[in-house]
Amino acid sequence: MPHGHLTAFFLFEVGDAIDLEAVGAQIDVTVSARLAPRPATPPYVQYQQPPLTMDGAAIGLADVLGFRVRLKAFDYGVISVAFTRELPDAWDALLESGLEWQEDGRLEKHAERLCRELLARIAGAVTKLREGQFLNEDYFVFTVFSDASGETAQALLSTRGNLIAQLLRNERQQLSSQEREEVLRHRLSYYTSDVVVATWNSALVYDSQTGASGVLEILEFANSQLLEFRYYDHLLDVELARTYARLQRGGWRPPWIGRRYARTARQIHALFIDVNELTDKAENALKIAGDVYAARLFAITAARLGLEQWKGNVREKLKTVDDIYRFAVEHTSMARGEFLETIVVILILLELVFLVH
Repeated sequence: MPHGHLTAFFLFEVGDAIDLEAVGAQIDVTVSARLAPRPATPPYVQYQQPPLTMDGAAIGLADVLGFRVRLKAFDYGVISVAFTRELPDAWDALLESGLEWQEDGRLEKHAERLCRELLARIAGAVTKLREGQFLNEDYFVFTVFSDASGETAQALLSTRGNLIAQLLRNERQQLSSQEREEVLRHRLSYYTSDVVVATWNSALVYDSQTGASGVLEILEFANSQLLEFRYYDHLLDVELARTYARLQRGGWRPPWIGRRYARTARQIHALFIDVNELTDKAENALKIAGDVYAARLFAITAARLGLEQWKGNVREKLKTVDDIYRFAVEHTSMARGEFLETIVVILILLELVFLVH
C-alpha cells in the first residue's frame, strides 16, 4: 500500500525581483530553504540566495480543500504555492484521486488567491510588480516513501508501472505498452530503493522521506526556471515587435537626423542589459556541484520540461536584440555623419555667396 503525499506546485511570475530581507521583516515565520545532498556525497547543494519558505497556517492562511498550504518566495520574482495532502492507502484509490486532483481547476484558483494575499502583505518588497494575470506553471508530484514498504524501485515499476504511467499521463483509460515504456524510460535511480519518474507536468518520487525532500526542491526549482524563461521569451517577443514597428514608422523629420535610431538604440540596449541580468540571476540561482545525483536529476527534469528549449529561445532573441542595437548605432552614426557633411556643404556655400557679394 502506498504511503506518502501529493505535492501540487503552482508557481507565479510576479515581478522582476523580490527583496527577501524585506519579506522576512514583514512575515515573521520564514525558513531558509536548502537542499540536502545524498548521504554518500559530502559536497552540499545550496541556493546562492535561499528562497523564503512560509507555512500557510503560521502566517494565517488556512488549508484549502483538505490540502496544507506552503508558500515560497524566490528572489528572482517567483512565488510558489504548494498544496500537500496524504495519499490514499490503496493504489487504485491513488489513481482515482490523483486524476481528480490534477483535473480540479479550483486548486489553481485558490493558489493564485493565496499568492495575491501574500503579495498584498509584501508588495513593497517586489520590484516591478506585474499587473493583471500572472504567468504561471503547475506541477504535481506524487511521493511514495520507500522506507514504509521496503520494496525495490524495480519491483515497484514492474508491479505498478501501468498505473504509474496512467497517473502521470493523467489518463483514465489504460495506456498501451508502448506509451507505458515511453513514460517510464525517463527515470532516475541512485539506490535500488529509489526512483524518480518525471514527465512534463507531473512526477512520481519513490524514496525515503529524507531523500524525497531534496528531490522536491529540485523539481520545484526547475519549474521556477521554466516560468522565468517563459516570461522573458514572451517579453522579448513583445519588445521586438514594438522595436520593428518603431524602426519602420515614418515621420516628418528627415531620416538623416537619426533621432529615431538613437532612441531605439538606447531602448533596446537597456532591454538587453535588463533581460540578460535577470535571466542570469535565475539561471545561476542554484549551484549543483559535487553531487552527481542532484545534477542528473535536474538535467532529466529540465529535459522533460523543455527548459533548454526556452533558454535557447531567449538567447536567440537576445542575440537579435543585440543585432538590432548594433544596426541602430550604425545608422545613427551614419545619419549624424551625413548631417555634419550637409552642414559643412551649407557653410561652404554661404561663404562663397558672401565672397561673391
